[in-house]
Amino acid sequence: MQNENLNHKKGLLALSPLILFVIVYFVSSLIAGDFYKMPITIAFMTACIYAIAVSRGKAFKQRIDSFCIGAGAKDIMLMACIFIMAGAFANSAKTAGCIDDTVNFTLSVLPDNMIMPGLFIAACFISLSIGTSVGTIVALTPIAAGLAHSTGTSVPLMVAVIVGGSFFGDNLSFISDTTIVATNTQGCKQSDKFLVNSYTTIPVAIIVMVVYMFVGQGVNSPTNIPSANIIKIIPYLIVIISAICGLNVLIVLTLGILSTGVVGMAFNAFDFFGWCQSMGDGITAMGDLIVVALLAGGLLKTLSDNGALDYLIRLITNKISNRRSCELTIASLVSIVNVCTANNTVAILTVGSISKDIGDKFGVDNRKSASILDTFSCCIQSILPYGAQILMATGLAAVSPMDIISHLYYPFVLFAVSVGSILFRYPKKYS
Repeated sequence: MQNENLNHKKGLLALSPLILFVIVYFVSSLIAGDFYKMPITIAFMTACIYAIAVSRGKAFKQRIDSFCIGAGAKDIMLMACIFIMAGAFANSAKTAGCIDDTVNFTLSVLPDNMIMPGLFIAACFISLSIGTSVGTIVALTPIAAGLAHSTGTSVPLMVAVIVGGSFFGDNLSFISDTTIVATNTQGCKQSDKFLVNSYTTIPVAIIVMVVYMFVGQGVNSPTNIPSANIIKIIPYLIVIISAICGLNVLIVLTLGILSTGVVGMAFNAFDFFGWCQSMGDGITAMGDLIVVALLAGGLLKTLSDNGALDYLIRLITNKISNRRSCELTIASLVSIVNVCTANNTVAILTVGSISKDIGDKFGVDNRKSASILDTFSCCIQSILPYGAQILMATGLAAVSPMDIISHLYYPFVLFAVSVGSILFRYPKKYS
């Protein structure tokens, strides 16, 4: 008993840096009544300093080395590269006038009440085609922000439409990393997992689209919409089409950047050095997000080294009594580990094996467990203020993470419906 209490204290201590982050960022922002008052970089820096200080059994240099390994991990560096390229593309496209013409074209072809549903459908389709939420957000967020400014609609609401829709494909696509990992760890076919997933995701997407139709009733386009220069839309078409064709997101952004340079110089929006300056300004604007990504990577590596994830897994899995509680446990495991890793693919990899073991023990259909892993990890990933998707969206639209999260309809509805599907054993065939 004494040993169990000791392990419990060690586990709580290992988790305490994450708890401190929540207190510093969320609680202080709620008290201030403004999520801009407390910079997320300061909240992370505070949690990182504390995490290094309370680490046990290592020399100070080893703690720093471990933190730096996490901050410089491959996924973190890739995220930073995407932030850099996205910043360069977004600002050069804006300076070249591409965003204005893309917005004007969209306003000219979509009725007012269909702007939000249209954006949501586009985000769902593109993410389903390319299998990644980040690529979808990079392609569509500047357009959504531009539409919000032109129609006088809330920018966070418009951007949230894109973020929510991007996770439809991240969850459901056959080529999504999360789908591949979930099906491999649970030992089922992607087509079977898709079928089980579709029982919840597709109805939820339809419900949310209808909600956007009603919410979009208040969207009013400008009375005199300037005619769009179709040529200036080309950079966004290149980005969207190349993404749908399956090109790597860095290649997609490189093509987008080059096309903005050609279009901008062709229409005298800037010369070569003006183009370079616009790219540089865009990269600089992404600086805070890159810092957050580095700090988050280091913090989460420190949490893992201190045994936080092992403690959570032990704590959650020792209360299972039947199939329903086993499914809830799998959902809880991947959700909490996702909070600690800020990466839904890594979260599924981390708990995939133990989810398979306990699922087999309590008779959970492996197609259902794969669906649970993928769905709940995507739901949690979409609402993390320090997740790659929210960071990307906030950087491109210049809004607070919490402003976007508060308008995310699709992930919250999907989470509630997914919990309900476990409690009420839906669909029956797989429950």
